[in-house]
Amino acid sequence: MSIKTQSLPCAWLFTVLLSCASHAAEPPKQETQPMKIESPAFSQRGEIPSRFTCDGSDVSPPLSWSELPVGTKSLALIVDDPDAPDPKAPKMTWVHWVIYNLPKDSGGLSEAVKTDSLPAGTKQGLNDWKRIGYGGPCPPIGQHRYFHKLYALDIVLPDLGLPTKAKLEQAMQSHILAKAELVGVYQRGKQ
Repeated sequence: MSIKTQSLPCAWLFTVLLSCASHAAEPPKQETQPMKIESPAFSQRGEIPSRFTCDGSDVSPPLSWSELPVGTKSLALIVDDPDAPDPKAPKMTWVHWVIYNLPKDSGGLSEAVKTDSLPAGTKQGLNDWKRIGYGGPCPPIGQHRYFHKLYALDIVLPDLGLPTKAKLEQAMQSHILAKAELVGVYQRGKQ
């Protein structure tokens, strides 16, 4: 009986030590923040001011981003409207801006950014007006949603010429580390 009593504490101590050793080997968990895209011009799901639309100056809104994941080599931005032409009966997604190879340290884009003032190496594609650059909201009917989608990529993409949204999405496939969205809304005649 005394043998069992002596072996029980040793077995228990061995189990405790083994458990402590396995927990000590685990790396500490790091809290990661999701990547963010924001604009001082409008809040998430907020009304886009008319100066950024066809009813105003039709210039791009200021955008900023942060919390990029480790390994980010470049960024891509797609702005589109999935509610075209009528939000009550959408038939297509209208593309407003295609931009890629934004430097990871760019931090954002200023208001009314022009092609010649984009960060070095940045390239643009064609929007659905078949133009290069930004084309603002111009919904024919109802209130539409405008998705500003930022992608962190693990590569700098090759020159894609003047890619459409579909061509850029194809080139980004399997290279997306993270995605963030800023959604604004706009309805003509409401402001």
